[in-house]
Amino acid sequence: MAVLNAGGLVILPTETVYGLAADAGDARAVAAIFEAKGRPRFNPLIAHVADAVQAEAVAVFDRRARALAEAFWPGPLTIVAPIRDRTGVCDLARAGLDSVAVRVPGHARARALIAAFGRPVVAPSANRSGRPSPTTFADAVEETGFAAGAAIDGGPCAVGVESTVVSVLDGRVALLRPGSVTRDEIEAVVGPLDRDGEGHRSPGRLALHYAPDAPVRIEAETARDGEILLGFGRGAGDPRWSLSPSGDLREAAANLFRRLREADREKPAGIAVAPIPTEGLGEAINDRLRRAAGFVG
Repeated sequence: MAVLNAGGLVILPTETVYGLAADAGDARAVAAIFEAKGRPRFNPLIAHVADAVQAEAVAVFDRRARALAEAFWPGPLTIVAPIRDRTGVCDLARAGLDSVAVRVPGHARARALIAAFGRPVVAPSANRSGRPSPTTFADAVEETGFAAGAAIDGGPCAVGVESTVVSVLDGRVALLRPGSVTRDEIEAVVGPLDRDGEGHRSPGRLALHYAPDAPVRIEAETARDGEILLGFGRGAGDPRWSLSPSGDLREAAANLFRRLREADREKPAGIAVAPIPTEGLGEAINDRLRRAAGFVG
């Protein structure tokens, strides 16, 4: 907490991925995150808060935003809503927008730090911009440990992909980034989602993102010469590289970025990934893989 109070950066565990955290209201600290990550400043950050009360101190929630918070917090859902307190989450953190992205993380150590700090913290993934997000403490330290004044080891991330991002603006609810809270689960709370979400209000929307150094080829049935195949399901490639030998989507999500990093360290000619179902959590996994491959469409 002393590091945050001094305007420093902290490697922070969450249930989704490890984050690089700073005081959300301190523009200099926020600028240090952008510099450490090499992140473009038009890409907004998520304000992590200790509870829904702290969330509504910085954001304006309507009844549907409150229903989503009640259903999925603490947990891997981010809500984009109109900004209430522009000092609590500074302009740079919001990329100059009139909205703010907020969530209550499901990781107990993250919430404890934020509660003790008493103010929101921004905590984008603790990797250099464009690379696979770190889901282990060692990978987070390897990526951005040079910039952090403190680092908290919270163990492997249970979810393994970044939070679902939903906007609740102007009476409409839209899915901006898929995650482990699925489209069907959200619609069960708020009804059908609007198809015209404003993607620029969410992080994680760059066309080339989450990418290792080796080129990624998706929906691959077999590996080509020099490639490593990340399989899914029984009989799909070498079991040592499988995202889930049993075909479990939650296991695949938890393994996704770790397997991409492990394969990349072998310096292969490429990384091939077996087809992943698109339903449920598969929507988020496929979103990350398309962006890792530089293909969004």
